Amino acid sequence: MRLADTLRQGLAPEVVRRKGAEGNLPVGLEEKIEILAILVSDPDEAIRNTAFYTLETWKVEELGQVLSSPQTSAHLLDFAANQLVPKRRELAPVLLNNPALPADLRAWVEMSASLFAEEKITAAPDAPSKEATEGEIKDPGRETLLQKISRMSAAEKIKLAISGNQEERLILIRDANKIVARSVLDSPKLSDQEIEAYASMKSVSEEILRLIAMNRKFMKSYAVGHALVSNPRTPIDVSLPLLSRLNDRDMKGVSINKNVPEVIRGMAAKIVKQREEATKPKLKVKK
Repeated sequence: MRLADTLRQGLAPEVVRRKGAEGNLPVGLEEKIEILAILVSDPDEAIRNTAFYTLETWKVEELGQVLSSPQTSAHLLDFAANQLVPKRRELAPVLLNNPALPADLRAWVEMSASLFAEEKITAAPDAPSKEATEGEIKDPGRETLLQKISRMSAAEKIKLAISGNQEERLILIRDANKIVARSVLDSPKLSDQEIEAYASMKSVSEEILRLIAMNRKFMKSYAVGHALVSNPRTPIDVSLPLLSRLNDRDMKGVSINKNVPEVIRGMAAKIVKQREEATKPKLKVKK
């Protein structure tokens, strides 16, 4: 059994987990990165923090080598798109160059990359002031948006979720506080593209996906319904009623999508068969 599988099943002793969080286990590069992705959810806070720090400081060339490979596991690609890209923006183009990146993750990373580009343009000052220059010298590690939001109170996050910009909502929709995450859906600035992206995300709570499905305005978009059905995190009782909305091509896609629950796959296959039977020409019986 691979060390990564042992860690995933919670069977590895603490000493192995600590070495894994430091990236020091005697395994191949891809498995080292996979182990780090597992350990960022470790029950031990020190191990979690170490794993996060290791990933944040890992050589971009080596991360790129793993994340651009079509052989990289879907779990690792999902982790990189949702957890690494917001912290290490240089990984976005690496993931987009991977032909095996699932369509929902590709759309997510593309949207993130466009937000990063917009932020860079709008944040570029015409001429840095003396105070700004001195501040950068004193603190070369400029505070990221993620760090800024993490220091906010729940009330401040809720206010930002409603009045903030697209990138801020992108972070807050995944907030552990359910009220904060729900507040994002109340923002009057939400675009159809954002809702479609949220409906595709595997890192949002099931409650968010359920709330999207219950919102008539959101569900006017065919793309949102399709994204919800194709998202393995969407509760089955939400996905099933949406199946009938899919066109023939997308229904066939869901019927062979191994990422969605078997119940959804099976029902989609049944509907495909029923539709094919309904379109077959009926033979005339001679009298």
